[in-house]
Amino acid sequence: MDSAVMDHVVATAGHVDHGKSTLVRTLTGMDPDRWAEEHRRGLTIDLGFVWTALPSGRRVAFVDVPGHERFLGNMLAGLGPAPVVCFVVAADEGWRPQSDDHRDAVAALGIRHGVIVLSRADRARQPLDDVVRQVRSELAGTGLADAPLVSVSAFDGTGLDELRSTLDTVLAAMPPPPADDRVRLWVDRSFTISGAGTVVTGTLPAGCLSRGDQLSLVGANTVRQVQVRGLHSRGESAETLEPVTRAAVNLRGAAADSVHRGDALITPGAWWITDTVDVRRVSGTSFGDAPRQLTVHVGTAAMSARVRGFDEDHARLFFDRALPLMLGDRLVLRDPGGRRVFGGAFVLDVDPPELSRRGDGIRRGITLARRGVEGDLAAEVARRGAVRLRELELLGLPASSLPAGVRAVGDWLVAEATLLTWRDRLRSELTELHARDPLSGGLSRGAAAGLLALPSSVLLDAVIDCAGLERHGGQVLLPGSRDELGPITAAVAAVEARLSAEPFDAPEAQELRTLGLGSRELAAAERAGRLIRLDGVVLLPSAPALAARRLAALDQPFTMSQARQALQTTRRVAVPLLEHLDGRGWTRRVDTTHREMVRRARTSGR
Repeated sequence: MDSAVMDHVVATAGHVDHGKSTLVRTLTGMDPDRWAEEHRRGLTIDLGFVWTALPSGRRVAFVDVPGHERFLGNMLAGLGPAPVVCFVVAADEGWRPQSDDHRDAVAALGIRHGVIVLSRADRARQPLDDVVRQVRSELAGTGLADAPLVSVSAFDGTGLDELRSTLDTVLAAMPPPPADDRVRLWVDRSFTISGAGTVVTGTLPAGCLSRGDQLSLVGANTVRQVQVRGLHSRGESAETLEPVTRAAVNLRGAAADSVHRGDALITPGAWWITDTVDVRRVSGTSFGDAPRQLTVHVGTAAMSARVRGFDEDHARLFFDRALPLMLGDRLVLRDPGGRRVFGGAFVLDVDPPELSRRGDGIRRGITLARRGVEGDLAAEVARRGAVRLRELELLGLPASSLPAGVRAVGDWLVAEATLLTWRDRLRSELTELHARDPLSGGLSRGAAAGLLALPSSVLLDAVIDCAGLERHGGQVLLPGSRDELGPITAAVAAVEARLSAEPFDAPEAQELRTLGLGSRELAAAERAGRLIRLDGVVLLPSAPALAARRLAALDQPFTMSQARQALQTTRRVAVPLLEHLDGRGWTRRVDTTHREMVRRARTSGR
């Protein structure tokens, strides 16, 4: 998409009554205050949404937020999903208390793109340079420390053209949003339109929405499947919306009163939905001084969270609702007993391990302190032993390249240490089994996978290969063990000698028992390729091909009696042998009493 016509979303920020709403009203010609109460009091209470086009053609939607401390939660709902901020400070008042809260929110959310606006420049009571120095000092250490600054007056129009141009330049430098990414739209409004039904609105930061899309709606206590009936943006209907844009989504499958601010529309099956995360402090007060309960804001959601601190900078948060989160999400933390921003946190793990032993918290803090902001793929694979690639993507850990100590097995990643542990355990079990019982035939694949408690049977072949083991007939064996018959070697050799002289003179069951060859021993001989069993009849493995050659010499078709005479055997042997040849497709029945050869040329060469 041409960057000059891309959509952008900009949130306002700043102290109450510093002219945020007046500024966007002047820029867009639209009133962001939607409620009669706001007009009566002259105070923004809730989020407002207006839009315009900049001189370059870039389309920009503004999310106007309240500045009063009593509506800090509403402010955070507007600022949370926005990638760009317009931070407003009145030139005639300078930095004020709620400027602190909004600055702290910007720092907590990691917002790095924006414009600083000195409003009411025509009413400044002190040199603007003094106000600029004050604002720069207060924003030092945030993502807006070096943001461009413009002085404006909505009253006489001073600086408005410069502001439009500056905003154009800032938006032009924004990295292109990933249009092919998964969707997560945090809901900030839900209402009903007559004839259309439920409509929700929010900022679409990545991915695309199209009419007819199936989505999941994550609520406080449920995940529902919904369908997109229609889409609007900037007051216009659309078939598809691309990021970054303000989106109004007409939904099928959810009543408006069942959808609330803080719910999220997501790509089905593409997000990890969690109520527990491990985080790193990025701003504000340390976790050592944190209360046991905090109010946490992410996206447009606000919820209570129990805090378990690991050290000054790392903690585990237990939310009172589940949310679709991933590595890198930014959280704003507030003391529930106050109206100030307590600090900001960065999500390091949305699927953290259980901590049940004494000292686990300290050890977890040390682990998290070593982890980079991009996450530690090797550590996550090592912790789980093996994990599907898809699961890592849900966690926000795409495996673009394999780190040392990790091996890919199909759609799984396996820690080398885990693979070696599985290898050693399987070899040890087979060695002990073979020592106890040389005729055991190893382990079935199911038993081997169960022994190792593999998360998927597809991993078994990698373990078998790593261990240098053999596969045969669904069994896993030690190398060479299939040929070892131990105490029955002589008995099997005796049967082989008899059948070598008379190939179809199969010994009776009693004769085999006298030799010590029961069903278990015969199964071992069969695995070793020494004998075959055809419905209880024991022959050499070469017997079927030899029988086929003799039967091929008969006039076709032939009877059972003719077959017995050609093979010089009894009906006890001939019946299962001919059925075996039928099964292999070498012979076929012509009628109830006759068969014929169907693969004469191939069997004659055997």
